[in-house]
Amino acid sequence: MIPRATYRLQLHKAFPFAAAEQLVPYLDGLGISHIYTSPITRAASGSMHGYDVVDPTTISPELGGEDAFRSLVSTLRSRGMGIIIDIVPNHMGVGSDENRWWNDVLSNGPSSRFARYFDIDWSEKLLLPILDAPLPDVLARSEITMDLRNGEPSLILYGARRVPLRSDEDFADGDANGDALREIIARQHYRLDWWRTANDELNWRRFFTINELAGLRAEDPEVFEATHQLFLRLYAEGLIDGVRIDHVDGLADPAGYCRTLRQRFDAISRPADAPQGPAYIVVEKILGRNETLAVDWGIDGTTGYDFMEQASALLHDPQGEAPLTTLLHAFTGRTLDFDEEELRARQELLRWSFEAQLQGCVRAFLALARTSRETEGLTSGMLRRAIERMLWVFPVYRTYGDGNASPEADAAVRRHVREQAARFTPPGEASIVDHILAWLAGDGPGDAKLAAEAVRRFQQLSAPIAAKSVEDTAFYRYGRLLSRTDVGFDATRFSMPVATFHDSCRQRARDHPHSMLATATHDHKRGEDVRARLAVLSEVPERWRASVERWDRQAGELTKNIDPGDRYMLYQMLFGTWPFDLQIEDSAALTAFTDRIIGWQTKALREAKLRSSWEAPEVGYEAACAGLVRSLLDSQLSSKLLTDIRAFVDWLRAPTMANMLAQVMLRCTIPGVPDCYQGCEFADFSIVDPDNRRPVNYAPRLECLSGTNNQIEPDAMKFSLLQQLLMQRREQPELFANGTYQPITVQGRRAEHVLAFARTYQDQRLTCVAAIRCADALAGSTKTTPDPEWWEDTTLEDGRSVASILSDLPVWVG
Repeated sequence: MIPRATYRLQLHKAFPFAAAEQLVPYLDGLGISHIYTSPITRAASGSMHGYDVVDPTTISPELGGEDAFRSLVSTLRSRGMGIIIDIVPNHMGVGSDENRWWNDVLSNGPSSRFARYFDIDWSEKLLLPILDAPLPDVLARSEITMDLRNGEPSLILYGARRVPLRSDEDFADGDANGDALREIIARQHYRLDWWRTANDELNWRRFFTINELAGLRAEDPEVFEATHQLFLRLYAEGLIDGVRIDHVDGLADPAGYCRTLRQRFDAISRPADAPQGPAYIVVEKILGRNETLAVDWGIDGTTGYDFMEQASALLHDPQGEAPLTTLLHAFTGRTLDFDEEELRARQELLRWSFEAQLQGCVRAFLALARTSRETEGLTSGMLRRAIERMLWVFPVYRTYGDGNASPEADAAVRRHVREQAARFTPPGEASIVDHILAWLAGDGPGDAKLAAEAVRRFQQLSAPIAAKSVEDTAFYRYGRLLSRTDVGFDATRFSMPVATFHDSCRQRARDHPHSMLATATHDHKRGEDVRARLAVLSEVPERWRASVERWDRQAGELTKNIDPGDRYMLYQMLFGTWPFDLQIEDSAALTAFTDRIIGWQTKALREAKLRSSWEAPEVGYEAACAGLVRSLLDSQLSSKLLTDIRAFVDWLRAPTMANMLAQVMLRCTIPGVPDCYQGCEFADFSIVDPDNRRPVNYAPRLECLSGTNNQIEPDAMKFSLLQQLLMQRREQPELFANGTYQPITVQGRRAEHVLAFARTYQDQRLTCVAAIRCADALAGSTKTTPDPEWWEDTTLEDGRSVASILSDLPVWVG
């Protein structure tokens, strides 16, 4: 059941199972073996992504329900295809009144049978931070009423949101108001309050900083059974072939969870007419710098962020790092390197958004410390300072100890934390950090049960701190080259040597040969071909400097009062996302492009948290930035500038195409399972969500499949190469699934511009060659591969000339 190639589909009410079923013949013709869907369980009404699950036991009615799902699977099976589904074991949606488990907790408090399902500290009332102002203000505005009509009395907020009242209350007929309403609210199992109190006082674990997503305790066997019964049944009936586990690092014990899931799947006997073999299990996991995925979790690998990072880094020219760093500092005036940006973001986010979770972590370690004579003298202040400083410098999402032991790989992380935290630790308090590190290792003193709880709290805090500080803050502040700041990327690594890329491929072949390979996802910040185009700037840094400085001068007064850092990122995005077929004379297309850029810009400003934020949007500044975009993309106001941008895009068209095709080739040929994100069989110039989740127009893609070549050259070339390689995978499945990966030495003048390797299985051998970092030869050209003369004496180790191999395309497989 290991997929040969997957195709990611984002399901929602406007694109349900029936729509996916209609695509099955097309995907089969493309060479896909499995569709790979967003969550299929019932989510909040109108959800566009499915991760706000309100009932994990039911297939979403908005997607068509179980009958429509079975129809989709039947159509897939008729073509020998399968399906992988996304599951969300870490959290549930609680932002509406549709989650019956959460509603039962609100009604019955700690006595609810579902109270243990959620990660709640019941030493005090559950905080329910859903008001848009403090409670007295909301009451004064009469925005809370009661509904006693349905036999289940509820509070009605703002005329729409229904919040259940405790089940043991007696109520008189009629709506309560004034003091009576205030007293009723005070008697509940929850404390109704302003949404802003959550950061400081929330007493239940949420997903990152989202109050509408409550953390689940999947480590509890009862919770596991309740939340996984549907998936296990679907697997047992032969309807699904595997799962993608969302945000595995949010779980209390990721390793234990994955092993349990593998054991449960392995114990299931499937129908004889269903595909046999182990279930395919991959995890959404961000690997930090020098971090590798454990080999003993019982999973097939990750969802591909690691490959996406490696392939992107490979395309960047190391010679561009210094000049682009200098340009960033000169243009923006912001001189922090990425590590400094990350440190500042970690410090700020820990203070701003995670105070409640930090306090809970400190309390857990204080309780633990007091159970041992060795540590009973530690104070909450000492522990807080140590924990803060450790989280400032944590190099990965988390460690994987359980309070009694930890995996060997965690030791390197602890050593790094000890060394780096020493820079900030108050005099005389280094031993406090050592105590906490010992507990993380499973070597600390005190009560074992309390140690497990303290370690769990630390590890479930370090993961969201990393995610929010790096991906959702520092990546929006550090703009040296935006192709190096995407989900799972190491922004301190500008490029990757060929030898290092080969090492990563060999390691994947050895440890996780069926790991997913992605270059685009529903969470990416820039489409795969935006990154491919921006990578070319590393090869032409001086031309880029001249261009971006000229554009800024041409903008003139339009840039007044707009921070240069925001302008510099904007110019990169205008260049990077410019569609190949966008003409400045097409006012409708230009307007649509303008709206997309403004959508990205607003999100970027708020995520950066420097001049605006989600919590307190600076509408005046955002409007000024949007005005700049509109003016820059107005063909009447800025025709010269737009002509200049368009010319620069055209000048780098060939090297951009070379990078695009290299990404496709690598994704389909190195060890692993290639995934195609919906629509990315054509050029992908999407931006961060929701832009990257826009509806896909499949009509021109179907035309390509049928051989009607009416598409622009980049779309047609990318589609043709992808289909060719996926068909090759279909024809030689064992070679790609089990073949070895062998780097091929390249010799000669242009050796550093070639990546070559072979896949071999028994008597089968496939040689793969790609031109990389060839802007010097391709800029301004109409060809996508360098002329033979440029290659000079460059050959593969067997003596074959690279010029002859790459005579038609910048990639070759044969």
